[in-house]
Amino acid sequence: MAVDMLSYIDRPSPIHRLTGATKLICFILWSSAAMLTYDTGVLVFMLVASIVFFQLSNVQFRDISFVVIVLAVFLVINNIAIYIFAPQQGVAIYGAKHELFHIAGWYNVTLEQLFYQLNITLKYVTVMPAALLFIVTTNPSEFASSLSRIGVSYRISYAVAIALRYIPDIQRDFRTIAISQQARGIDLSKNEKLGKRIKNALSIVMPLIFSSLERIETISNAMELRGFGKHKKRTWFTAKDFQKADYVAFIFVGVVLIVSLVITFVRGTRFYNPFL
Repeated sequence: MAVDMLSYIDRPSPIHRLTGATKLICFILWSSAAMLTYDTGVLVFMLVASIVFFQLSNVQFRDISFVVIVLAVFLVINNIAIYIFAPQQGVAIYGAKHELFHIAGWYNVTLEQLFYQLNITLKYVTVMPAALLFIVTTNPSEFASSLSRIGVSYRISYAVAIALRYIPDIQRDFRTIAISQQARGIDLSKNEKLGKRIKNALSIVMPLIFSSLERIETISNAMELRGFGKHKKRTWFTAKDFQKADYVAFIFVGVVLIVSLVITFVRGTRFYNPFL
């Protein structure tokens, strides 16, 4: 049975029991802390904490393996692009240069550049688990009700819920259309040339687009018939109050953000260089 990517995975865990609003706020604060600091110690601590949280969520690696592989490929491409366009950025930031070997022109490999790109990589791999946890452990309806509870317009909250629910729907439609087209003899395997495979893929993408537009129109008509948007507020069946665990999560992530800010403002951009 195929596993839907980036869709809600219902598992009994402490992470699942947190409200959707808690997970959203913590994700924003966590991402801010990771983006604001270049301190390797802080980033390593956050990475270890992210892995621990992921273990607590009871989400299996196979459930998100494809997404992780895609993100890993993006991370490799990002590191290559950083070096191509700014091979001396690490030297400029750390104010020192320890060259390992020269390639050509201004392209050389320095300890400072490697350390700089290590920190960039740590930033991404620290935020990625938090982002995946937020998506796969948050029930769309419960998340929408939590957003409404903290003051977000219920129109926006409902739109977010529909968007989150729409991800697995699109994937199921894609698989259904792909199986139908393959039954008609359309080959998407490596046996076909790249150009032919792209052309065959269009036979899946176009029906998917039309089916998606039809579903959006159906949802819009149903909401209009029910008088959606007539009142300023609405009630939520899945609404949850903040519990002790939610406040513990706020405190923990808040402390991490404060530490990150303190280190950033105290050390500035010329943070600790282990090669000096």
